Amino acid sequence: MSHDGWRIRRTSADLDRIGETESVFALANGWVGWRGTLDEGQPYGMPGSYLNGFHERHELSYPEGGYAFPERSDTVISAPNAALVRLWVDGEPLDLRTGTIRRHHRELDLRAGVVRRETEWISPGGRGVRVVSTRLVSLPRRPVAAVDWTVEPLDGPVPVRICSDLLANERVPERADDPRAASVIHDPLTAETGRHDGTDGVLVHRTERSGQRVAVAVAHRVAAPDDTATDAELTGDRFRLALTGPLRPGERIRVTKFAAYECADVDGTPADELADLVVAEADAARADGFDALLDAQRAALDAAWATADVELAGDPELEQAVRFAVFHLIQSGRADGDRTIPAKGLTGNGYDGHVLWDTEGYVLPVLTYLAPELTRSALRWRHAHLPEARQRAAELRLTGATFPWRTLGGRECSGYWPAGSAGLHVNADVADAVLRYVAATGDTAFLAECGAEVLVETARLWHGYGHWDDAGAFHLTGVTGPDEYSALVDDNIFTNLMARRNLRGAADAVQRCPEVADRLGVDPAEVTGWRAAADAVHVPYDGKRGVHQQSAGFTEQPEWDFAGTGEDDYPLLLHFPYLELYRRQVVKQADLVLAMLRCPGEFTAEEKARNLAYYEARTVRDSSLSASAQAILAAEVGHLDLAYDLLAETAFQDLADLGDKTADGLHLASLAGAWLVVAQGFGGLRDDRGVLSFDPRLPRRITRLVFHLRWHGHRLRVTLTPDTAGYALPDAGPGDAVELWHHGERLRVTGGASVTRPMPPVPDPGPEPSSPPGRRPARRAQEAAGGD
Repeated sequence: MSHDGWRIRRTSADLDRIGETESVFALANGWVGWRGTLDEGQPYGMPGSYLNGFHERHELSYPEGGYAFPERSDTVISAPNAALVRLWVDGEPLDLRTGTIRRHHRELDLRAGVVRRETEWISPGGRGVRVVSTRLVSLPRRPVAAVDWTVEPLDGPVPVRICSDLLANERVPERADDPRAASVIHDPLTAETGRHDGTDGVLVHRTERSGQRVAVAVAHRVAAPDDTATDAELTGDRFRLALTGPLRPGERIRVTKFAAYECADVDGTPADELADLVVAEADAARADGFDALLDAQRAALDAAWATADVELAGDPELEQAVRFAVFHLIQSGRADGDRTIPAKGLTGNGYDGHVLWDTEGYVLPVLTYLAPELTRSALRWRHAHLPEARQRAAELRLTGATFPWRTLGGRECSGYWPAGSAGLHVNADVADAVLRYVAATGDTAFLAECGAEVLVETARLWHGYGHWDDAGAFHLTGVTGPDEYSALVDDNIFTNLMARRNLRGAADAVQRCPEVADRLGVDPAEVTGWRAAADAVHVPYDGKRGVHQQSAGFTEQPEWDFAGTGEDDYPLLLHFPYLELYRRQVVKQADLVLAMLRCPGEFTAEEKARNLAYYEARTVRDSSLSASAQAILAAEVGHLDLAYDLLAETAFQDLADLGDKTADGLHLASLAGAWLVVAQGFGGLRDDRGVLSFDPRLPRRITRLVFHLRWHGHRLRVTLTPDTAGYALPDAGPGDAVELWHHGERLRVTGGASVTRPMPPVPDPGPEPSSPPGRRPARRAQEAAGGD
């Protein structure tokens, strides 16, 4: 993979990494997602054409069942694939595994929002062709995706056959070597109706168990020599437009395909009506033309990048990686519909396409600052599924609502009960996302319509779940925190502190929205109970070691035998039983460290430094969620080289396939973490108390850092150098202003000149915290900084 400015390129076939390339080159718009498969469909790692929320249901089986175990799970399935354009050259199919590749170039253009491909291929019979294509999934036009494809001869005349396919029920390979891989349902779609008119066609299918209907239409523009024959064929699972004829030097065939996707409940829109809808959308896209789609795509991205771009002078490769991360976040959500963002976005079927706490914990905090309208939509989706969350709480004999650990349609899909039942912190993560969104936007209408109700029902969960001890402390016992190498623990600090934030946020919300309190039956005594529980939340601390305990008693558990753990033993979950992991001091991903990031006011600077050092030595980062949180806290306490190296790890998680899992889809939380390290780590951004503050500090390798964020409707530009920090409102009028704090000094930034302040020196933090043997991130900070 090569990196150049705003383009990510692959200049060889590299078929051993084809699944990874498909994820990296995936395009989406929050509704439609196309994996970056080759136009001809073969070879592939995993085909995928996804619609947000489109899934099929399957039964869960347990060796021993239990009360309230989920009986069914949902898994993402592919909608009919409209990206396919197959080619035969003198009867031989274009296949990069055969013949001779003279040139193969693919690139993802982050500015234009397209994937381009150029291939020069000599068939086994010696016939040469050049294939050039551009594909996009339209950001402005929700149902629309398109591909522009051409073929021309290289040296002499060639007979060709081109088949532009719309294909349902593509074969998806199974992976049985990893419990995190998706469940595969073969032939999940049943054909209902289809039709074609000349070069255009539409297919309508339905699922059998989830009760969903999907319609996909394709409309073509074809430019070809006069002696090219055209034929169309329709079967239950495929519509094919075929072009056949000779191509002479100087001639070419161009096929431009416009596709439109929609899905609905089977009991909702009838099949014929859904077909008419997508046919109209595809026709309208064709009428406007491919160039118009390109122009609109560029305009949408220009508007997005005005806020989202990050400049990292001193490390252009890392700058590119952060832009790649932000690009995929931008295309993961939509503002014009109440849809959320799965852990893999629409880039692959990993985790069965489920929504996890990754969304509220990592992705939405970034989108709140860069594209708050996407956060609003995702949180409205959570609110829409409050009925299922209330029902789940009732099943578990809990009060209020409990949101699912893994879901596609609002129901709990996790058959692993220590997480699916006990991972209650997901509720506080949802509440935290609500509080941060409202604080950053001032969107009181959303708070009254949706947010306050979410806060109330999750506060009721915590108030009912916790218990008081004889000394007056409030405890949350038998929970599973973010660290998945611990389970069913008492007083997990992350869960406790986030529950405290949730309880206080709910109490404040009902005061701001008394009509919501009345509707939900919230009385003053209940609010008083929330505040009392929040004030009394127990925070375990080990006075002997001078550190907080990730959960009660954690620091007294046996240590992990790192000296006896080999490099090939990672990730530990694939080589050791959970029984062994759960009882020892080994941490899969940031947990207490994440608590210090989310609730910074709960810890002193000295406590943060001691806690970071203690848990850094025990955290193996077997999860891509970990590096960003560790990086931010490392930057805060002054270990800037460690922070920089951890930033590189989270930013390159997918571009370098560091976890060997990118083929299943991108790690959106890790991608979000890259921006969070830039803004919260080196920018020192905090807003946990509703006040915007910055304590910036730059690593040695970065000579200039620029990023933007939105705060109460304003675009704030932050410009950092080793000596100064500048704050400006580039779009503001004369009366606009934002108040913020810079290293403890209160500033007022107006529409006039930038406000500049000096960067104070970073105090010496002492020796860098040690990592488990062999688990320190690769050293990057010192590569160009003159370090040892």
